[in-house]
Amino acid sequence: MSDLLENYDQLIAKVDALCNDILSALGGQITCTGGCSSCCTAITVFPVEAAALKKALNSRSSLKSSEILRYISTHADGERCPLLSQDRCLLYEARPIICRTHGLPIIYTADGKLKSDCCPLNLTGTGTISGSHTVDLDKLNTLLVAINTLYMSHMNSTSDIRMPIAEAFTTS
Repeated sequence: MSDLLENYDQLIAKVDALCNDILSALGGQITCTGGCSSCCTAITVFPVEAAALKKALNSRSSLKSSEILRYISTHADGERCPLLSQDRCLLYEARPIICRTHGLPIIYTADGKLKSDCCPLNLTGTGTISGSHTVDLDKLNTLLVAINTLYMSHMNSTSDIRMPIAEAFTTS
């Protein structure tokens, strides 16, 4: 499975580098820190993201994996992410792309217009920021869809349906 996730892993590395550059450039204007989990809602993931989450889970000891699976199953139906325990992600190193960009300034297209957003706790004293200090969600999502499509073709599947995170651990 590792080879099948190579493209996804490369995208994660680039996203992490971009996010780190943004954090470095904007410094104290980004207030997100460990334990800040207000944006950690129950989201859906692509099959390639689900595979990365399962890979991370399987890298744990069987005891720890069982504990995490038990936790997920008891928190699967809430509005919060079922991987969130005591305001911390149980599989932080494998968190999906959307989680990696939460809180940072983003740009995206809606209704044919370019829009921007970020966590209301961030950039409170800033008027405008450089485009190089934003995450372009349209481009990022296009790359993610392409990588997921390639992953699914290698899995001999045409399904690209997103699934709730909890389902990622119950599908084969």
